[in-house]
Amino acid sequence: MSIEKVIITGGANGVGRALVRRCLDDGQTVIAGDIDEPGLKALADEHAGRPLEVHTVDVGAHESCDAFLDVVLAAHPEVTGLVNNAGLYLGQPVQQYDDATIDRVIDVNVKGPVWLSRRFAGHVIAEGRRGAIVNLASVAGEVGSSDALYGTVKAGVIGLTKSNAMNFAPHLRVNVVSPGLIIRTAIADRIPDYRYAEYKRQEQLDGDITPEAVADVCAYLLSDRSALMTGAVLRADNGCYPR
Repeated sequence: MSIEKVIITGGANGVGRALVRRCLDDGQTVIAGDIDEPGLKALADEHAGRPLEVHTVDVGAHESCDAFLDVVLAAHPEVTGLVNNAGLYLGQPVQQYDDATIDRVIDVNVKGPVWLSRRFAGHVIAEGRRGAIVNLASVAGEVGSSDALYGTVKAGVIGLTKSNAMNFAPHLRVNVVSPGLIIRTAIADRIPDYRYAEYKRQEQLDGDITPEAVADVCAYLLSDRSALMTGAVLRADNGCYPR
């Protein structure tokens, strides 16, 4: 099973942006979706002339997800890779969340991957193809977070991965990457200083966790080299919080 075309959400920044480059370098066609229109334009300009399409999508809105996949699956019926990378982290205590913000965080981080995975899997299976879904979680989903909503939704992504590995077998492998604190991302910019220091203190390997290094793990899960893996949690965390 060789994935020649892949959908990547949250493709305009951070890990998503690094993974777009990695997949293009690997010879794949990439369809990148993001809510950040200026970021998408910059991404398209950076990779002008390469097999990249960019689409504006709000993964926290069901109608937007449907419209996005309507266009993509019609234009690329042979697509067999999906990376649910888009996410929302606010870095605040649970007491500061109002109900509307709680709903938004759940919609972006959990419902979006549910909607996209269900529609994508239905298409791939109906086409009689084999493929892969890669989800992005976080160490926060395994050990908790000072942002309780973020810890909750990322635990949900891990549960979704394991369940969909069963739901979509043997047609699709479904795995999840669980990074630690990734530098040069919106999360690193928002996380409280004391939590940043705690992450760094817990890491057993030296060096920073970069978007490019996490993208390499995602690319591995999209490739034939991980052909025997489904329902797996791959940690990209410098050994933070051994568990």
